[in-house]
Amino acid sequence: MNALQQYIDLYDANRDTLERLSAPETAAKRAEARKEIEAMRLARKGEEDYEATDLNAIFAPDYGVNVNRVKWDGGQRFLCEVPNLSTNVFYLINDTFVRGATVREQEGVQVESFTEAHENERNTALGRYYGSVANMKNATTALNTMLAQDGVVIHVGEGVQVNRPIQIVNVLNAMMPMMAVRRVLVVAEPGSSVKVLVCDHTQNRDEKYLVSEVVEIVAREGATVDYYHMEESSEQTSRVSDLYVRQEAGSNVLVDGITLTNGITRNNYFMDVVGERAETRLMGMTIASGRQHVDTYTRIEHKAPRCKSDEMFKYVLNDHAVGAFAGKILVEPGCPRVEAYQGNKNICGSKEAKMHTKPQLEIYTDDVKCSHGATVGQLDEEALFYMQTRGIPREQARRLLMQAFVADVTDGVRLDVLRDRLHHLVERRFVGGEAMCRECSKFNG
Repeated sequence: MNALQQYIDLYDANRDTLERLSAPETAAKRAEARKEIEAMRLARKGEEDYEATDLNAIFAPDYGVNVNRVKWDGGQRFLCEVPNLSTNVFYLINDTFVRGATVREQEGVQVESFTEAHENERNTALGRYYGSVANMKNATTALNTMLAQDGVVIHVGEGVQVNRPIQIVNVLNAMMPMMAVRRVLVVAEPGSSVKVLVCDHTQNRDEKYLVSEVVEIVAREGATVDYYHMEESSEQTSRVSDLYVRQEAGSNVLVDGITLTNGITRNNYFMDVVGERAETRLMGMTIASGRQHVDTYTRIEHKAPRCKSDEMFKYVLNDHAVGAFAGKILVEPGCPRVEAYQGNKNICGSKEAKMHTKPQLEIYTDDVKCSHGATVGQLDEEALFYMQTRGIPREQARRLLMQAFVADVTDGVRLDVLRDRLHHLVERRFVGGEAMCRECSKFNG
């Protein structure tokens, strides 16, 4: 059975409601997505060229979709704070935008729902850029575009340096199986700078959830964008995320995806480097145990000369956890002096844990510096023995080695306070507890 058909039927039965309760800027893309998806189907296990997630099985169950835009009670505020980090906090409760109570406005910076952006004549980003980076030939992106009614648009004006990181807290909370259709658009105009932190949390952890997410990031000439995403959900949560980036000349983009607790996760990263001297850093880290499943697909396309990309993903897998990584770096013809590096390093801490990896380079020009590689192994027994002879218990030695293994990813965070907090969460995860901050389980009335 093609799992997409039930969503096509849902769209056809609720087309008028979808349009009436959506920003008009999304209508044209929704119609295009509906046309594209008619001939599509989601990949099943074994159909992709590496051991990837069975997307058809993920979307096959009958999840509820909030077509009628039932509002979550905004009188409460979910607490998700990184100590000593002052952020402007916004929320997506399931897939409904809620503004934080302590947001401080800054001239030249708009963070709004799609509906608010439509009504705000100063915010033209939605109409100009929505759907301009995302690839509608990707089935999960087309599905998201067909059903998405609202989302978050972050628009940073030309030359504006955002003085407080923007934090988006994604909260799943329902009393029945639910599919949250999330959309995020980040536009950094020429010479601007912004840091975005996104956190995923699940409230009712006994319920099953599915998250369909599409993120579009546009970094104009000379812009700097940091985008951090931390997933701390539940074993009952499945998440499929498509993140697209377009970089113009001289831009600098860092994307960091961190999975600490989850059920099934598929992260797709598509980086389109179209301007000279752009710099890209794509990194990620996964700590998985139990029967967690984390699958990463990346594609960095260099379409301009004298650019640089640096990619590194690390997995630490225990118990029966499964990881997968497939990455491709493409250097198109006429793009000399590109430097591109890709790495995937993995530790399987048990005999039952499995890791599948497939790094790739595709180069069509001369005068480039490119490399790629992957390793899958276990902790160094000699190092463990040495540490034990120095009086360190074996389990503590294991934790220290695993923390050292992922250190270059955590150290790559360009927010000092967030980097320190991440070190703490990783340590908690390695001692066998949940990485989630205790404050995140509370509500503030």
